[in-house]
Amino acid sequence: MSGINAKSTENKALRKSKKDISVAILNITKSGANKTRIVYKTNLNFVLADKYLDFLQHNGLVEAKYDSTYYQITEKGKDYLNKMQDINTHV
Repeated sequence: MSGINAKSTENKALRKSKKDISVAILNITKSGANKTRIVYKTNLNFVLADKYLDFLQHNGLVEAKYDSTYYQITEKGKDYLNKMQDINTHV
């Protein structure tokens, strides 16, 4: 039984927060990226990647280009990313 609990605890430790995933996507889209690249770099599946990309687009942090197959960070996204990185360096 203890092996199962240890594995469960390990899996929880490996999970990233929504903020961390959003920051990772913003970093990836600084130079532009297609959805496949975002999925592989963040270790998300396509369904979750779509949800994050929709959220980031809705909030003006990322914009879709070329029939929504290519994503680019916006100026607002760059500002948010810089603030999050500042917070992380001071924690």
